[in-house]
Amino acid sequence: MRMLKKLMFLTPLALVAPAMAQEDEYRPDYDALIESQGDYAYAFDFFTTSMLWTVIAAALVFIMHLGFATLEAGLTQKKNTVNILFKNCFIIAIGVVTYALVGFNTHYPGDFNGWFSLGGMIGDLNADGGDTFGYGGLGLAMTGYGDFIFQAMFAATAATIVSGAVAERVKLPTFMIFATILVGFWYPVVGSWHWGGGWLGGLNGGNGFKDFAGSAVVHAFGGFAALACVLVLGPRRGKYTAEGVKPILPHNLPLAAIGVFLLFFGWFGFNGGSVLSAAPGPLGLVFTTTTLAACTGALGAMATSWVTLKKPDLSMTLNGFLAGLVGITANADIVSATGALVIGLIAGIIVVLSVLFFDKIKIDDPVGAISVHGICGIWGILAAALFEVVPEGAEKQFSIGGQLLGVVAVGAAAFIFSFVVFFILKLIMGVRVSEEEEHEGLDVAEHGVPAYTDHQ
Repeated sequence: MRMLKKLMFLTPLALVAPAMAQEDEYRPDYDALIESQGDYAYAFDFFTTSMLWTVIAAALVFIMHLGFATLEAGLTQKKNTVNILFKNCFIIAIGVVTYALVGFNTHYPGDFNGWFSLGGMIGDLNADGGDTFGYGGLGLAMTGYGDFIFQAMFAATAATIVSGAVAERVKLPTFMIFATILVGFWYPVVGSWHWGGGWLGGLNGGNGFKDFAGSAVVHAFGGFAALACVLVLGPRRGKYTAEGVKPILPHNLPLAAIGVFLLFFGWFGFNGGSVLSAAPGPLGLVFTTTTLAACTGALGAMATSWVTLKKPDLSMTLNGFLAGLVGITANADIVSATGALVIGLIAGIIVVLSVLFFDKIKIDDPVGAISVHGICGIWGILAAALFEVVPEGAEKQFSIGGQLLGVVAVGAAAFIFSFVVFFILKLIMGVRVSEEEEHEGLDVAEHGVPAYTDHQ
């Protein structure tokens, strides 16, 4: 249209008019579109902007899966790189497909008993109005398809967390079956307890449990699922010896650093998209608190690792960024900038101490996933009650008791389910590769091709 206006100054109107008429022929009926909004017509621009932000946020969360893949590959040995990348390809693919087949309508079942309602395949998610507020009103300013694709990007995250913890010794077919069951079935069931209108979301009239973007129902869920699998699987051979812990060094720290910065970038969609609209006040706050917590998380991990390990440790610093991000995920919309700084700092300290603790008790987690997502997920949930900003004259909404109940319920559900399923798979088909395969590396043993050839 702008080009047509310019041409009108240079071209006879007789030549321009047919082009303008053709353009009008294919233009949507904007008057009818606005009229269809009814009482919401005044906010149609807000709805459109919010929907656009939702799909951008979904794309940012998708980028996080590349971050998980490169972080996990970088922090492990080069002989297992193809295997790790293959697992991450499978996770995002099966996660999105199963979420469409059963997950979305299990996650958001509508009226149900508060505990379980198995859903089916998504239908026409524009049925309530693809161009109107009919799907969720101003509070959920998006279409049904926008809601689906944003939540689908979340769904695979739980299995990705497990992937890092069991890296370098898990059988590929076993992991693929487990990841499908976890993401396709149990994640949406547990998620429905809070985000789907279940018992957890209904505590104290809806004010009994706060988990803004998933410190519990995504991160702690994945972290405690990972812990269960690691206990069944056992540590990598040679990690724990009679002389103590033998470090198994990462093969590519630059790749790991790229992964963390991709995750940091994607987290703006993870937390920012959880505003569920483009409301400017909450969106700016969430972006700010997310960034501040990530940065103090890194600083806290830097300082703690320097003191405890006597050297500034890069891998701990990278996990410090993630620890701060997990810590702020539950509460990014209700804390102040000062609160975010403290939450991230404490998360960065916690993650270093947690990684060292799990090594001490011989629980082998190659990437620190249990500490980052499980332990810091708990901290993020509790921090929501500790650092909640209460407006003047209002009452405090969230308590330590309610927050603790929620995260214990989610963590226990993830741990028990994962332990039982993974143990059954161990009895049926085995969960661990042979000693020879582990020594050779899963790239050759499972895939028949190394990530790096000799001349590289």
